[in-house]
Amino acid sequence: MKEHANPRIDSTGALASTRSGPRPERSGSFSEALEKVTQSSIRISGGEKRSVPANFLGANQIGLAQALASQAIVQNLAASIVDSSDDAIVSKDLDGIITSWNRGAEQLFGYTADEVIGRPVTILIPAELQDEEPEILVRIRRDERIGHYETVRRRKDGSLVAISLTVSPIYGSNGEIIGASKIARDITDRKRAEEKISLLAREAEHRARNVLATVQAVVHLSQADTPADLKAAIKGRIQALANVLTLCVESHWKGADLHTLITQELAPYSQDGQRRLHIDGENLLLDPDVAQAIAISLHELATNAAKYGSLSVPDGKVHTEAARLADGKLFLRWTETGGPPVKQPERRGIGTRVMDAVLRQVGEIRFDWRTEGLVCEITIPARS
Repeated sequence: MKEHANPRIDSTGALASTRSGPRPERSGSFSEALEKVTQSSIRISGGEKRSVPANFLGANQIGLAQALASQAIVQNLAASIVDSSDDAIVSKDLDGIITSWNRGAEQLFGYTADEVIGRPVTILIPAELQDEEPEILVRIRRDERIGHYETVRRRKDGSLVAISLTVSPIYGSNGEIIGASKIARDITDRKRAEEKISLLAREAEHRARNVLATVQAVVHLSQADTPADLKAAIKGRIQALANVLTLCVESHWKGADLHTLITQELAPYSQDGQRRLHIDGENLLLDPDVAQAIAISLHELATNAAKYGSLSVPDGKVHTEAARLADGKLFLRWTETGGPPVKQPERRGIGTRVMDAVLRQVGEIRFDWRTEGLVCEITIPARS
């Protein structure tokens, strides 16, 4: 579709003078340009040419001189803008041969003007995108402007660069289309930012799905004798999940450290200076998914210990050990001592089922119902 209000770039304008040969001498001011132009040679009666100062010229000659001087200044100004632009500004003829090349193009593509002027612009186009150039030239011949077209080009060193490309027709003195100007802007940083945002969005979606799946499992499996007890059970489990999510957010989703999870979960049972918790082993940084499963499991173990195990009596204690095994597996052992005698339950309780549900996707769990206290071992396979 033909666009209106195309910018008309005259063939004698900025692009034609950009890096395609010796730079024209720039006019320092309008008055200097006017003085040069109006030192005109006129033929007097004897046939001899003499240089005549401006004040001897007629009004028509002065007007013409002023117009020419203004045009020269505008052209020099435009050429300066093009040459100093950070964007790559290139012109080519209708055969796709490069005719001008500014400093921005040198910086972006790595070629000097001498290396590319006179060569086809396709040297910048990767093999798989070579069909773009014929289509661009067809549209230019139809007097179309191509605005902000995102593509990829190849530098002199062979590396690829993402660019935003604008292509406009160049017109000759009679208004005919004689070539095209291209403005290419490096959008590598923007593309990287977009990719990062996309990655973060996918990561956030993944995290949200995992959290909601865990909450759904917790709510579905929770049971109690009264509505108030049910509410308290669900609230405690969701709070444990909220705590670990806070740690993950603080670490920019790198994970949560194990010792902090254990300390947070058992803090309510170690009040008034009591030393009821002993933590041994490595303080491992857990992946967010693993940290969520471990946090819920620690909550269930602590709740069970407070009701029936070592934390249900004043002198009971909990001992945790953690290690990264030689094969990369994460190993966590929970051991209770000093509590009432323990015997294996006849059926699986709600807490056990909740732990099974949240750990099933990330690892394994084993219970050892020793008389002196429960031992629970959690193993998480190494992640690639």
